[in-house]
Amino acid sequence: MNTIKSMTGYGRYESIDAQKKIVIDLRSVNHRYCDINIKVSRMYSYLEDKIKDYVGKRVHRGKIDVSVYFESYESQKKAVSLDEGLLQNYYEVLRDIQRSCNLGGEIGLSDLTRFSDIFIVRQEEEDQEAVWSMVSGCLEKAVDDFEAMREREGARMANDLRMRAQNVLTELSRVEELAAQAANQYADRLRERMRELLGDTPVDESRFLTEVALMADKLCVSEETVRLRSHFVEMENILKETGGIGRKLDFLVQEMNREINTIGSKANDLTVAKCVVNMKAEIEKLREQIQNIE
Repeated sequence: MNTIKSMTGYGRYESIDAQKKIVIDLRSVNHRYCDINIKVSRMYSYLEDKIKDYVGKRVHRGKIDVSVYFESYESQKKAVSLDEGLLQNYYEVLRDIQRSCNLGGEIGLSDLTRFSDIFIVRQEEEDQEAVWSMVSGCLEKAVDDFEAMREREGARMANDLRMRAQNVLTELSRVEELAAQAANQYADRLRERMRELLGDTPVDESRFLTEVALMADKLCVSEETVRLRSHFVEMENILKETGGIGRKLDFLVQEMNREINTIGSKANDLTVAKCVVNMKAEIEKLREQIQNIE
C-alpha cells in the first residue's frame, strides 16, 4: 500500500443536527515544517489547542489552515440583570442636571432605560466537553477526507518519481557502456598520435601501457555509478516507509546529484557528457517533485 502523501491537500466535513451546523475545512500547502493555523470564532477559542493537537498527530509536514464554522439553530440562552449601582448614578446625575438648570418634571423609567449599559446580558456557557465531542467527530472525518486527497496525490507523485528514476538509470547504463570502452579508445588515439609524431621509431611499450593505465584510472566512474545505483535502491526503500519521508528523499537526491556531477567531471567523451546533462535534468525534476512530499 502506498504511503506517500503530498503536502498539498483539501478536506471538508459538514455536520447538521437539530441544534447546530458545524463545517470544518482543511487546506495545506508546502512548508519546511509543520505549521498549523486554526480559525474559529472567539466564542469557541478554547477548542484551538485541542484541534491543533489532533491535526498535529496525523499531519507531519506542511502549512495547514483549519477553519471551523458554527451555526446554531437554537435560540441563544441569555440572562439579563441590572447594574443597580450604575442606575443610581445615572439617576443622581439627572437630578443634578435638573437642579443646575432649574428644570421641572419627573425623572421616569423611559429616561433611565435610554442608558443601555445599565443592563447586563450574560449568555449561558455551553458544555465545553459536549461541544468538543461533536467537533472532534467532525474533525476526524474532515482529516480523513484531507488525508485521502493527499494520499491520492502522493500515489501520482510516486509513479512520477519511479519514472524519473528509470530515465536516469537508462542514461547511467549508457554511461557505463561508454566508460568500459574509454580506456581502449584512449589507447587507440594515443598510439595513432604517437605514430604520427614518431613514425617508425620504436615505442617503449611499458611506458605506453602505464600512460594508458593512468588515464583509465582517471576516466573510471565505476565507484560513482555503483553508488548512484545504490541511491536509487534506497529511494525505493524509502518510498515504502510510513510517515514523513520528504526530508529523507531530499537528502538522497542531493547525493545523487553529487555522484552525477563527479561522473560529468571525469567525462572525456561528448556522448557521456550528453548523458550527464540528461541525468541532471531528470534529477532536477525529481528534486522539484520531492519538495511536495510530506
